[in-house]
Amino acid sequence: MNGTEKFEGLKRRLVEENEEAYGAEIRAKFGSGAIDAGNATLMGLSPEQYARMQELSEQINTQLKTAFEQGGPSSEPAQQVCGLHKEWLGYFWQHYSKEAHLGLAQAYVNDPRFTAYYDAIAVGCANFLRDALAVFCA
Repeated sequence: MNGTEKFEGLKRRLVEENEEAYGAEIRAKFGSGAIDAGNATLMGLSPEQYARMQELSEQINTQLKTAFEQGGPSSEPAQQVCGLHKEWLGYFWQHYSKEAHLGLAQAYVNDPRFTAYYDAIAVGCANFLRDALAVFCA
């Protein structure tokens, strides 16, 4: 198996794992068309785009912790995190809207799986990110 085949397999495995874990739930909530489009977007990423998406994920988490510890949701560091988060979403969403971004931010607080992910960075980060995104999307 060459590098291209391995990379395609990695992306396919990510889509399959997401579908297995969340597929029925997110399809019921957002519709199959939106989920299929998101999966196609991920599958279409180049190795460079994928690397940037991974880099963004790490930057978001690192800078979110710093912003959380140093200032409020409207602070410049918090708003920079929001800009990174918007860029990161572009690797999954074909169409961006502030309303959808805010809906996702609220899910970070409402869904214990998301809350646990962000609160593992620092307890309260899920709420902080939601509040920062509310400012960002205003």
